[in-house]
Amino acid sequence: MRIRILGCSATACQGRHTTALLVDDDVLADCGTGVGELNLAQMAAIRHVFLTHSHLDHVLFLPLLSDAALEVRGAPLEVHALPETIAALQQHLFNGVLWPDYTSLPAPEHPYIRLHPLRPDAAVSLGSRSFTPLPAQHTVAAVGYLIANGSHAFAFSGDSGDCPAFWEALNRLQHLDYLMIETTLRNSDRQTAQCGGHTTPEILAEGLTRLQRPVELLITHMEADKRTTIEQEIRERMPRLRPRFLNGGEVFTL
Repeated sequence: MRIRILGCSATACQGRHTTALLVDDDVLADCGTGVGELNLAQMAAIRHVFLTHSHLDHVLFLPLLSDAALEVRGAPLEVHALPETIAALQQHLFNGVLWPDYTSLPAPEHPYIRLHPLRPDAAVSLGSRSFTPLPAQHTVAAVGYLIANGSHAFAFSGDSGDCPAFWEALNRLQHLDYLMIETTLRNSDRQTAQCGGHTTPEILAEGLTRLQRPVELLITHMEADKRTTIEQEIRERMPRLRPRFLNGGEVFTL
């Protein structure tokens, strides 16, 4: 299983894209501006999208992806998300105002998109791979994902502040290779982070004290203008962990 980081920034600007992970060639976790790095053939190969939550930086490219290659794909895009996320998409995005209702167009029997509600803790299996929602704490209903293939596993927090249930879920796993976790803001922004359901280096360090296993730590979703400070604060607080600060284009093979 190969996971390619298409976007991992909290900011969209030249050289930086918002969250999107490409699993092998046919699955996305989140659908931010990083999807724009794909060519048309690569977009056509995508069959499934797993969304963490409804915020724009994680769903922005969904309508564009869904109709970019429908004729080549030959089938609707299968979108998996919490019921609350699906309701938000239907009410606020695919509403005929911001975008046409792609759940019924171009024809109800052959739409651009099919929406599938997720059940917390219930894995969705695609061949040998499984995608299991993980608990998250954000300003809207949200999940992370455990992406697993046999004895290998990649955990992704999505957008989340302090969430004890997330660490408890990781501690129940038999195997965990990578933990990709957001650290959006600086320590001086702690109050803003707590109000917005995000993480700072201090909040991350506090959470990691609950983790009862070694793991390779991948830091994501840093705001571009704060990234240098966030990196410095994480290194100072967690020098032994040697965290990796993600950039678009990186690939992890499990």
